[in-house]
Amino acid sequence: MSRRPVPLSVLDLSPVPAGAGVADALRNTLDLARAAERAGYARFWLAEHHLNPGVAGASPAVLIGAVAAATSTIRVGAGAVQTGHRTPLSVVEDFGTLDGLHPGRIDLGLGRSGARPPAQRGPSDREPRVVGGVLIPAPFSFAGLAGSPRFRAQAELLGRPGPEVPDYGEVVDTVLGLIGGTHHSSEGVPVSAVPGEGADLQPWVLGSSGGDSAVVAGRRGLRFAANYHVSPATVLDAVETYRASFRPSEHLDRPHVMVSADVVVGTDDAHAERIAAGYGPWVHSIRTGAGAIPYPAPDAAAGLPADPGLVADRLDTRFVGGPATVADRLAALQEVTGADELLVTTITHRHADRVASQELLAAEWSARQDAPAGARAR
Repeated sequence: MSRRPVPLSVLDLSPVPAGAGVADALRNTLDLARAAERAGYARFWLAEHHLNPGVAGASPAVLIGAVAAATSTIRVGAGAVQTGHRTPLSVVEDFGTLDGLHPGRIDLGLGRSGARPPAQRGPSDREPRVVGGVLIPAPFSFAGLAGSPRFRAQAELLGRPGPEVPDYGEVVDTVLGLIGGTHHSSEGVPVSAVPGEGADLQPWVLGSSGGDSAVVAGRRGLRFAANYHVSPATVLDAVETYRASFRPSEHLDRPHVMVSADVVVGTDDAHAERIAAGYGPWVHSIRTGAGAIPYPAPDAAAGLPADPGLVADRLDTRFVGGPATVADRLAALQEVTGADELLVTTITHRHADRVASQELLAAEWSARQDAPAGARAR
């Protein structure tokens, strides 16, 4: 494990447990954020998903405001705002408002549109491999989702007017220009975003592959979050492309990477495996194009479909076990990717199990970070 301290942060989707509702999921998010702050996590990020019965996290800016108000020190941000659904001005005004209410605590994570299946990036015929103890599975093809009625409905409801999708780099440049007070309209008119201009926001770009997002983040000298939990096959491509593209900026003088992972921590490995049940059917529901189902209880999970061809890469790269087991796997992921930070997301049926998982991991990780270098090998 690296000698330098590696902060842990949390990504939450506001999952809806089977038998519960949206209000329960949102209250659970606030409680999880308070627990994350107590446990010493650096950031608490909110994801954006749409038309998923099992996920209540559809509006990051609204939830960020609620989480920031319910906490006092932890940084709160978006993982990520899907820029294809919004204008740059609306993003800057939303996050400028959040910064005005909670100055110096807001992270602006920028992502591409989620209204279509991710494009295949890099070789599609790679065999699974293990790099430094970390499984890099064969790429999953999202081609089967292209004809999903849900994706078409999402594109119809969320798409911006006009036939063309805005260039992502131009969108990011406009957002940065509006925050920095340097943006001019197409007619050369200087504009001031109020609120937003001068906001003390920390900008990030999120990406799942070595495609446009990694290049945009690198060339603009922004922090980059790579998604091992979403696309484990391409995480190394993503961080390599980002670092190769990096140019120093007013934001950073060197590359800065955060890598995500799905984790479930129990009191021991067997307990963790029990409470982690339900993930296969949940991923199956997403990858069939139906949308995430309410997260099933462990006893119900065995009777639900979980086609290995659709879920194996996600199941095999989820870190499930007791505190030491999961910390070992996170340490390996950090070493292989060179991550400066790690971002963990945890979904279980019982909210209490998510809180406990978060607390157990934080205690184990903190003990390792504080231990003398020679005592960290396990």
